[in-house]
Amino acid sequence: MSEVTSLITKQLDALLTEETNVVSNLSNTAALLFQNYEDINWAGFYIYNEESKELDLGPFQGKVACMHIKPGSGVVGTAFSDSSSIVVPDVHNFPGHIACDADSNSELVVPVYKNKKIYAIIDIDSPLLNRFSEIDKSEVEELAETLANHI
Repeated sequence: MSEVTSLITKQLDALLTEETNVVSNLSNTAALLFQNYEDINWAGFYIYNEESKELDLGPFQGKVACMHIKPGSGVVGTAFSDSSSIVVPDVHNFPGHIACDADSNSELVVPVYKNKKIYAIIDIDSPLLNRFSEIDKSEVEELAETLANHI
């Protein structure tokens, strides 16, 4: 884990300790990601809705976003269906990519688990191609584990 992400994870844990409001916790997590990662244009959450069986837009930082994503659709929906994190170097080459923001060129998505089920997907977009690495993926997965302890 890089020094920056280690610090973000520690900040997140301290910030969320004793806070029980899930919206506040997700909002501050999105803000921490957006403020601390370079060359990104969107950071936020899609939360699984048991009733609609879709992923609904949650707290985020960035431009206006798609409000609902079906499991299996786009990068976010694929991460949900496959229960896996995904690094996409060029979103325009990802089958079924959903272009919520035409300025986004690469993407990182990471599931957040609650009670062994996916609760939400962390979605981070960048205007740069090849912005995210496997190291970034591992770091955000660790952040997701920390967040999961507070939702």
